[in-house]
Amino acid sequence: MSASDNQVIQSLPQLLALQQTAFRSEGPVSAATRKDRLQRVIDMLIKHCDPFCATMEADFGGRSPVFSMMNDVAGSLGSLKHARDHLDNWMQDQTRPSVQPFDAFGATAWVKYQPKGVVGIIGTWNAPLFTLLSPLASVFAAGNRAVLKPSEIAPRTAELLQQAVAEFFKADELTVVQGGPAVAAEFSKQAWNHLVFTGATSVGKLIMKAASENLVPVTLELGGKSPVIIGTGANIANAAERIAVGKGANSGQLCVSPDVVWVHETELETLLTEIQSVYQGLFPTTADNIDVTPIVNERHLDRVSSYVKDADAKGARIVVAGDDNAAHRRLPLRMVVNPSADSEIATYEIFGPALVIRTYQTLKQAVAEINAGERPLALYYFGTDSSEQAWVLDHTLSGGVSLNDVVMHPALHDAPFGGVGASGMGHYHGHEGFLEFSHARSVYSAGGHDPRREWGMLPPYSEQFAQMIRGAITP
Repeated sequence: MSASDNQVIQSLPQLLALQQTAFRSEGPVSAATRKDRLQRVIDMLIKHCDPFCATMEADFGGRSPVFSMMNDVAGSLGSLKHARDHLDNWMQDQTRPSVQPFDAFGATAWVKYQPKGVVGIIGTWNAPLFTLLSPLASVFAAGNRAVLKPSEIAPRTAELLQQAVAEFFKADELTVVQGGPAVAAEFSKQAWNHLVFTGATSVGKLIMKAASENLVPVTLELGGKSPVIIGTGANIANAAERIAVGKGANSGQLCVSPDVVWVHETELETLLTEIQSVYQGLFPTTADNIDVTPIVNERHLDRVSSYVKDADAKGARIVVAGDDNAAHRRLPLRMVVNPSADSEIATYEIFGPALVIRTYQTLKQAVAEINAGERPLALYYFGTDSSEQAWVLDHTLSGGVSLNDVVMHPALHDAPFGGVGASGMGHYHGHEGFLEFSHARSVYSAGGHDPRREWGMLPPYSEQFAQMIRGAITP
């Protein structure tokens, strides 16, 4: 562990205490304060958007600034602006039915939504701004303070984010800490009022275990082998184009990237040919193409390459889409057809420019095999048969769904984004994100008259009251 990491680790308890003290001293967090915090994040992103895109390009070794501007900057801004523009309504107390028969004497009830306190947010390298600032929109809308921990795999972006946040915020309101795995491990052990983590399922388990020591509630956005189901009546050309576009985004280094495509065996060759054609049009060259995002580092390059080599060695068919002249960690798309169940690419989330293609004879067979695995973060269906679509939705479970497209539902700012089971828990975005980071506090207010004594409802209990209670025990 480096000296700088050790210094950050030593400072974490003091930093958390600083924010918690400020939170308690502040009292109720007004809508104006929440909007101001959200607006300052928006202003920060707008001011530094080009430098941020430059750091992400450098961290990836050549990621297109256009993609970074679209995915991380514009994506984060969408979350922040939606929260800013809707939090007034979200903050309102919710009237609830009171206790009978006391409501007849003026008793009322409501739910009050209050901030939890200080939230820790651990982001990831594949979307180094979005995975921090999109959940932050919900955190700030709920009235909390926050500490951000960017990924050390994108160090230039982390450094710029730390500087930019310090320019717009005091440390007791929002701050950034940097460091490697040791810092992330210690970060997850702190007594946050809520903890957010985006990353691998294996790490998510460690995060949750560490958080449990302080009973810290967690929001985990993980991943999994997000499947695509191409229905029996689907337009194969359209499905191929949407899949190629979605898989080409960030070279498959997205948590909701398509991982396994299920297609009827009679449509396999058409699908492969169509994906090849579309991918070649999107990325006519590979090695020197700024639009082809490099694999983030050599370790991940070796990991993705080993998945394909292992499948090849075990007899799978490999079909290449795009220019095969790979260099500078840029790879074409490799489609792995019907790999063996024990192959690495069939076992682990790919998170790179490779795609498993599996054939089915019946749709029920495909759904059964999907359901035999862990629940994914995303599921995609292509087809025009509304009854078949409804059947797929009713017989599968995933974090979210896109129909006749891929990777689009996370862009819904007014709908929850998150996983289920091995793909995560909790969610952010929209009203549900506000609720995630708020404490829903039930409030009962008594009326002006309490009839319990005159009705014999207090000890010593009368036989008349006992019979009245017994009479209330009904189906």
